[in-house]
Amino acid sequence: MPPSVLTRVRKICLALPGAHEKEAWGEPTWRVCNKVFAMYASASNHHGAGQNCVWVNSTQINQEFMLRADPKRFFSPPYAGPYGWVGIRLDGRVSWKMVAEVLNDGYELTASKLRPKQKATLGAATRSTSKRART
Repeated sequence: MPPSVLTRVRKICLALPGAHEKEAWGEPTWRVCNKVFAMYASASNHHGAGQNCVWVNSTQINQEFMLRADPKRFFSPPYAGPYGWVGIRLDGRVSWKMVAEVLNDGYELTASKLRPKQKATLGAATRSTSKRART
């Protein structure tokens, strides 16, 4: 049996340097230095509106591009959409490569806004992770 969509999203997010998971609003969120870059919305939660999806930090320009390119896959999530966040529906045939790219972009956007001290902490976590990967 293939892994659940939540399991796949979790694996992608937690592979990013310094990323961690924390439950908020009854669902998992993924953060870098405690700043949210992605949040899961299950079909059973009102945020998911009957579909499993993930909301990802984005710029308004990229959000608009994705909404126009594939309105069946992407949507503007309630509450966060006006700030550029984009929702990805995880039903049907999902391109996990595309999901990983959008999640990585959300992570990078969030990490780019960190204060210098937070970036230094993140840099140490990245070096630590890459050392473990080599051994």
